[in-house]
Order: sequence, then structure tokens, then C-alpha cells
Amino acid sequence: MSQTYKRLFALGAEFDSAASVYHAAEKVRDAGYTVWDAHSPFPVHGMDKAMGMKKSWLSAFVFVCGLTGFFTGLLLVTITSFGIYPTNVNGKPNDWAHGMLAIQFFFPVMYELTILFAAFGATFGMIIRNGLPRLHHPIFNWSRFAKVSDDKFFIVIEARDPQFSEARTKALLEEIGGKHVTNVYDLE
Repeated sequence: MSQTYKRLFALGAEFDSAASVYHAAEKVRDAGYTVWDAHSPFPVHGMDKAMGMKKSWLSAFVFVCGLTGFFTGLLLVTITSFGIYPTNVNGKPNDWAHGMLAIQFFFPVMYELTILFAAFGATFGMIIRNGLPRLHHPIFNWSRFAKVSDDKFFIVIEARDPQFSEARTKALLEEIGGKHVTNVYDLE
């Protein structure tokens, strides 16, 4: 079975050091590109700033999920304890006002549901944010990219970027010190 590459996915360039890819990332950011990524064999300190990345919405999503879990737990224990299955213990009044004085006994349920909902929010939010499941990424069609896990650094500018022009993007990548500037195609 032969593979045919039809659609241009991106232009990629190879760099030899963390410092060179860091400075190249700043220049790509300053050129106005927004749909691109830098790849390295280890985390490069400050790369997110060099790329101009903003804070992710994931932390707010996880917070809202945790808050939803907390209030779900609060409603679960209060509605069941005071509304659906009221229990009179030692003749003490069993109503909402007096029951709220015993809220500390419901804390484990509220705490656990907060953690559970936040964990689900973090997991599913990360999956959505990363565009998963994706069984194959087009960047793996580029044979030189295998060195990213060893000793090379890469910048890949995707063709769907509004600033993308094959000739201008290639010239920029060469100008900022990129080696082996290559068209990366997607399988069709």
C-alpha cells in the first residue's frame, strides 16, 4: 500500500541548540505567526514567553468543575438529609436552619465530589485542548523530526496560519537560522 502526500501541512526547520530555537521562536512570534509550535528534546525555560503564549483556559475550566462538584455534594447531602429522608435524632429539630449547623458532617462528600469533578474536568479539558484523540500527526511524516527526542530542536509553522505564505515563511525560517527547511505534507 503506497502513501500519497497531497496537502501541505506545515513548513519545518531544524535548529542545533536550545538558545537558537528560543531566539528563533521570538522572531517567529514577532513576525505575527499564531499557528506554530516549537519542539525540543527537553523543556526550554521561558519558551512559552518566547512563543507569546497566553494563559490556558484549562485552569478556569477545572475550577468551575470543582465548584460544580462542591455544590453537587452540598445539594446531594442536604436534600437527602433534610428533604427526602429526614431523620429525627434524639428529638432534635430536623429542618434546614438547624441542619446547616451540622454541615461539617457532610464535608467528606462535598470534598470528594469537588476532587472528582475537578479531576474529570482536568482530564477531559486536556483531551479537548490537545485535540485528542488524534491517531497520527502529520509532523511524523517528516523523517528528520525523529531527532527531536534525541538532540535537535524544531520550529513548525502550520499552513493554516493566516500569515502563512510558503515562500515568505521559508525565507523567514532560513533567515532566523533554520536548517533543513522542509515542506511537511499530510497523508490523504
